[in-house]
Amino acid sequence: MKLTTLQLENYRNYAQVDLACHPEVNILIGENAQGKTNLLESIYTLALAKSHRTTNDRELIRFDAEYAKIEGELSFRHGHMPLTMFITKKGKKAKVNHLEQSRLTQYIGHLNVVLFAPEDLNIVKGAPQVRRRFIDMELGQISSLYLNDLSQYQRILKQRNHYLKQLQLKQQKDTTMLEVLNQQFATYAVKVTLRRQQFIAELETLAAPIHSGITNGKERLTLQYMPSIKLQDTPQDEEGLINDVFESLQASLKKEIERGVSMQGPHRDDLGFQVNEMDAQTFGSQGQQRTTALSIKLAEIELMHQEVGEYPILLLDDVLSELDDSRQTHLLSTIQHKVQTFVTTTSVDGIDHEIMKDAKIYRIAEGNIKK
Repeated sequence: MKLTTLQLENYRNYAQVDLACHPEVNILIGENAQGKTNLLESIYTLALAKSHRTTNDRELIRFDAEYAKIEGELSFRHGHMPLTMFITKKGKKAKVNHLEQSRLTQYIGHLNVVLFAPEDLNIVKGAPQVRRRFIDMELGQISSLYLNDLSQYQRILKQRNHYLKQLQLKQQKDTTMLEVLNQQFATYAVKVTLRRQQFIAELETLAAPIHSGITNGKERLTLQYMPSIKLQDTPQDEEGLINDVFESLQASLKKEIERGVSMQGPHRDDLGFQVNEMDAQTFGSQGQQRTTALSIKLAEIELMHQEVGEYPILLLDDVLSELDDSRQTHLLSTIQHKVQTFVTTTSVDGIDHEIMKDAKIYRIAEGNIKK
């Protein structure tokens, strides 16, 4: 999978951009606050129909403009495909092959990306919501079914929390409606939990040898998915698990009404990392945490390749300066000749790698791009 062209119109600080992309490495050089990250963000938004930096789509529209438009031409082994994302102050429209998609869940997954930015080092040491978002972003790209199940779960969670709050404030007395919501909640909670569980197991299989390679066999990485819904250890079919979750919800009903919020479910899950059987978040050094984050990101690339048959596009947002020479070399060697990469940096000084010989370099200043 390659992005052959990228056009922007009224996106952030860019009035107009028409970029012919290098199939291997594209380096975006410039001082801070000139628009390097905005360009990477536009590719991410074209892929996932949302920014990784803001939840307010209006921020993506250039000042004094009515809309923003992102267009890209994808190249696959078996052909080409144009994608368009049109952003207005009232909402978004997405097109695949010039055909508007009725739902964004139908659009996501055509362009797969892996983003690695300095804040991604927080995958290990950050809050649980950072890790949940990481899981959902990657799984959503490779499984439209998961994306749909997650969307349904979030919709029911919102309804359930609203009803619990009404019961807490005595604005409602009848719990019959809550029982109906509990059944729906349990159904999608189990679907989301099982798919996340499978994803983490697959990711661990790929991340463990990568981590071992970076550390010359000195460290062993394991991942532990920690669902807030405790599924039975004994094998059960999905229907049996749904019944177990429903009963658990019924048992905790009084406590949840007192608090006015759902206390269990995938929205409270977490992911743990162990290095040599020690909790990396609590006891890992900064170097171990960074190696873990790098291993996870490289494993993501391979997992996407396994799932969809194409390598994703890699977006490296000022992350090379955050990695020491050894980790930087391992990253660049792993992606060389395999993954189309877009890199932002303030300077190429200190990046000593063969991959730089084939790179196309762009200089960015005040929203203008020069090759």
